[in-house]
Amino acid sequence: MAFQILLNFMITFLWMFLNNDWTASGFIVGYVLGIVVLFGLRRFFNGRLYIDRGWAVVKLGILFLRELVVSSYVVVKAVLRPNLNIRPAILMYTTELESDWEIAVLITLLCLTPGSVVLEVSKDNRTLYIHAMDIEDAEQFRDNIRNTFERAILEVSRT
Repeated sequence: MAFQILLNFMITFLWMFLNNDWTASGFIVGYVLGIVVLFGLRRFFNGRLYIDRGWAVVKLGILFLRELVVSSYVVVKAVLRPNLNIRPAILMYTTELESDWEIAVLITLLCLTPGSVVLEVSKDNRTLYIHAMDIEDAEQFRDNIRNTFERAILEVSRT
């Protein structure tokens, strides 16, 4: 991946040199041209293009913002209700993530989302103990984590 970024910058600066255009617009045109060249040469690289990983990071950020807005609305609605009608729960969640940074990102995303907090991580980093403010169905909550955050993290981290 680092080689692809370096190659893209080399193509960018070569474009700027050949056109004698050292402006920001010349850099952007050269950078986009470099992406197009890398896309054309993608079969010669082992793994995927770094642009794909960057796009996966953007999608993870958008997913987090969507979940943040939705869960904030749910929490505010629950707090402003005259009678507090919530079902808090502590549940175990077994993750398929393996590396420490993948698990750290998942924990961070869960803790930053209102209404849920990761209380503890098991010694083998496979089980998370999560406190959720309002749980109607524990399996649905687990599936929601697996199909949103965990899948997006896997898309960013795995080739």
